[in-house]
Amino acid sequence: TDAIALVEEIGKGEPLITASCKEHVIHLVRRLQEKLAEKEDHKFYLFKVLRAHILPLTNVAFNKPGSRFITGSYDRTCKVWDTASGEELRTLEGHGNVVYAIAFNNPYGDKIATGSFDKTCKLWSTETGQCYHTFRGHSAEIVCLAFNLQSTLVATGSMDTTVKLWDIEKGEEVVTLRGHSAEIIALSFNTTGDRIITGSFDHTVAVWDVGTGRMLHTLIGHRGEISSAQFNWDCSLIVTGSMDKSCMLWNAMTGAHIATLTGHSDEILDVCFDFAGQRIATASADGSARVYNAETKECIAKLEGHGGEISKVCFNPKGNRILTASSDKTARLWDAATGHCLQILEGHTDEIFSCAFNYKGDIIITGSKDNTCRIWH
Repeated sequence: TDAIALVEEIGKGEPLITASCKEHVIHLVRRLQEKLAEKEDHKFYLFKVLRAHILPLTNVAFNKPGSRFITGSYDRTCKVWDTASGEELRTLEGHGNVVYAIAFNNPYGDKIATGSFDKTCKLWSTETGQCYHTFRGHSAEIVCLAFNLQSTLVATGSMDTTVKLWDIEKGEEVVTLRGHSAEIIALSFNTTGDRIITGSFDHTVAVWDVGTGRMLHTLIGHRGEISSAQFNWDCSLIVTGSMDKSCMLWNAMTGAHIATLTGHSDEILDVCFDFAGQRIATASADGSARVYNAETKECIAKLEGHGGEISKVCFNPKGNRILTASSDKTARLWDAATGHCLQILEGHTDEIFSCAFNYKGDIIITGSKDNTCRIWH
């Protein structure tokens, strides 16, 4: 694409791009083009094995730049790590049961939320480890949580069938989202922060208005528990994965069903969009992952090779690589366009249930039932 022509085009519909900043935007577009054109054959090597927790890990998560990451565990703690050195920076203690759901308030990364089987969610300072607030109100285990991108709210999803939105500054509940008839297993804010979706064991996904707490749409169609639900970046689409072996695509504004992506022979355990929202990756208990084009709904690639179910799938931020975590004790790196397996990350002695890229895409972390977390450079 001609960068100058593109910026002219963008400028027509975007009053923020004035003549004074046009040069800078052209520069940014060209840098983006260079980045996308870079040939990548990065091989990952094991950098460090972190044996920190005395019981299995539940989840791992990076801050946006990837300089820090956190691990949650059955040992009732969350640990904060320095990615570059692999050193433990602090342990967040205080929960009375399993720390299951964890997140940074990305893109800022100065706060951490932990959701626990003790029915509470705690908000912590990344830098000091101080606990700012303990959010109480759920009547059963918290199993998923998310910050909005604006970092004003944290949402918690519980086995009690409700989602609660909490004000980060005030430390109090804003609203309870009621309407599901079974456990909430997944939730996700859109980028603008005015909508949140919740996926439940009741086979439905609900779209809610964040400001009022009103349910706007119920996405009905799946014939099994929902495993995963996500907005794409521009908030126009929602993708859902289910135990019914299918993945569905929905119009985020109207709640209309757009397509059903089929092909897997067993439960879909995870789905995700790439950052551009043009591709969808699915991970299944059938041991394979698939890549679909969100526009044409076609299956672009089948990622085959794992010897066990794949519980987690994610794109690198650039969108040209896919990472999968499997019960076969390995993680695999794939070419997103062709589906070729580029690398097998081996060494864990039990199933891997969590994996993540840093923002640059040159570091991977994997979390396993073997109680360890591994950093790959």
